[in-house]
Amino acid sequence: MTTTGATIRLTTAQAIVRYLVNQFIEFNGVEIRICGGGFGIFGHGNVPCLGEALYPVRDVLPLYRGQNEQSMGFAAAAYAKYHLRRRFMFCTASAGPGTANLLTAAALAHANRLPMLMLCGDTFLTRLPDPVLQQLEHFGNPTIGVNDAFKAVSRYWDRITHPAQIIQSLPAALATMLDPADCGPAFLALPQDVQGWTYDYPASFFVRRVHRIRSQMPDARELADAAALLAGAKRPMIIAGGGVQYGGAVAELTAFAESHGIPVVETIAGRANLLADHPLNIGPIGVTGSDSANTIAQQADVILAVGTRLQDFTTGSWTAFAKDAQIIGLNVGRHDAMKHLSLPVVGDAKVALPALGAALGAYKTPADWTRQAQDHRKTWDTYVAGNVAHGNRPNSYAQAIGVVNALCDPRDRVVTAAGGLPAEVTANWRTLDIGTVDVEFGFSCMGYEIAGGWGARIAQAEAEPDKDTIVLVGDGSYLLMNSDIYSSVLTQKKLIVLVLDNGGFAVINKLQNNTGQDSFNNLIADCPTIPDPFAVDFEAHARAMGADAVTVANPAALGEAFLRAKASDKTCVIVMQVDPYDGWTTQGHAWWEVGTPQVSDSATVRAKHAETEAGRDRQRQGV
Repeated sequence: MTTTGATIRLTTAQAIVRYLVNQFIEFNGVEIRICGGGFGIFGHGNVPCLGEALYPVRDVLPLYRGQNEQSMGFAAAAYAKYHLRRRFMFCTASAGPGTANLLTAAALAHANRLPMLMLCGDTFLTRLPDPVLQQLEHFGNPTIGVNDAFKAVSRYWDRITHPAQIIQSLPAALATMLDPADCGPAFLALPQDVQGWTYDYPASFFVRRVHRIRSQMPDARELADAAALLAGAKRPMIIAGGGVQYGGAVAELTAFAESHGIPVVETIAGRANLLADHPLNIGPIGVTGSDSANTIAQQADVILAVGTRLQDFTTGSWTAFAKDAQIIGLNVGRHDAMKHLSLPVVGDAKVALPALGAALGAYKTPADWTRQAQDHRKTWDTYVAGNVAHGNRPNSYAQAIGVVNALCDPRDRVVTAAGGLPAEVTANWRTLDIGTVDVEFGFSCMGYEIAGGWGARIAQAEAEPDKDTIVLVGDGSYLLMNSDIYSSVLTQKKLIVLVLDNGGFAVINKLQNNTGQDSFNNLIADCPTIPDPFAVDFEAHARAMGADAVTVANPAALGEAFLRAKASDKTCVIVMQVDPYDGWTTQGHAWWEVGTPQVSDSATVRAKHAETEAGRDRQRQGV
């Protein structure tokens, strides 16, 4: 490196790293580096140049060595979610399959609107050595490669073909990752030769910069329209989504609901917006919801949807609401605020909710409506208490959730994804503190659980090192991606992992049965290509990766093992078998549209198709 006047000669890779080191964010009066570090697996496509650039700053941008690029991306997403999108991690992968492995993780970050920076190797810009190792040759278009696949799953995508381009591209990528409405993954394709090319960069490009998340005030006319609609409501309801937490608006949401007495229901991403015992918390809504929330949703005349993208599990595929119910979409993203012809209020919930409250004035929800909603919640709480109780049926997800919920610290973080656990956690978990639940259901991605737990623990260790990250994972997801148990032990980022073994893909077996079909190819015992089924020894497997591990027979033993894990400073894996048929939460569901056969030789399939189609009568068709 040489310095001349107002320029600094650096390689492209060195300039990228130096820029990241000098970007900070201010929140609540505290300044902290935006990039918390990175996850990296080196190969020929990134180690010679990017690896060289990262080594000198390894103390300020710690690089965690992953075991799989996909799991690195999951960990980065969970890290960003813990930090409410105000900090991110980068992921660096080599060219070819290393980069391709990140594709699923990028899709998860995109669906969940989480920031993640991907710095991925690419083929040589000069093409002089072509075709190179791992290159996909498109004979009619040599500009296309593996990295182009990320255009569909990135909020920002660029291929750096000259060192000077990063002067424009890096700030644009950072702005995207910090934007409340457009937040998501950013992808930079880095040709292997360009990574090492030099350029005389302006020294000012690397000056320490402090960023702030923009807070957008809504249009006064939109506020007035929304206030007028709410003022006439006899049965109003608030749907609180994940955007409430990302916008730092939990206090504002609570104050608004309390001031006007409006019942609140939570989405999956919005779990832990309110404590379980808050009198206006009526429960989770939708397909994986509660009878209490779904009952009032069907009766509400005005619905204020705050910080939610209103996906099908929230809306019951748009059957959860009365067809004449009117929706107000309060969201920082225009696209979300206008769904189903909602009355839009485009703005940051943190400033929009107080402004809407001021415009609404002294309005109070009719007391009988609020009381009715609270009575439904009490009934639901009674059901959940019985549902998680020991001995009420064979071992179940709900029982395991109840054990952990009763014994964990209020600030412990629970992480799960995909399969049956998101529904079971959403329905049965009683929130003990704000923002402590990470149920990945935006992309419903198997494999996120343990990898995401590792990323969440890295973030948690920065702010709450004395608390625990608790991972709930099924046997199917465990078998798909478990190597970050090893990562957590190596990096001394303790996890408590509950492996709940139901013998295969039990929730899809349940769906298969619920659509009139016989069990087939989901549970290990029901696979015709498996002549002699047997179970994995998950305890031994986890021990082989350096974790403490134990297998327990029932929820009581699970509680004892959990307390031992809490007292330990090492990753602990607790294994318990659960029943694949009789272990489900049977109440709290809404209609969900799935494609079923219109014709079949099976009478049960035909009957279930007719039953499914009958629910369509309640579906709002885009309005």
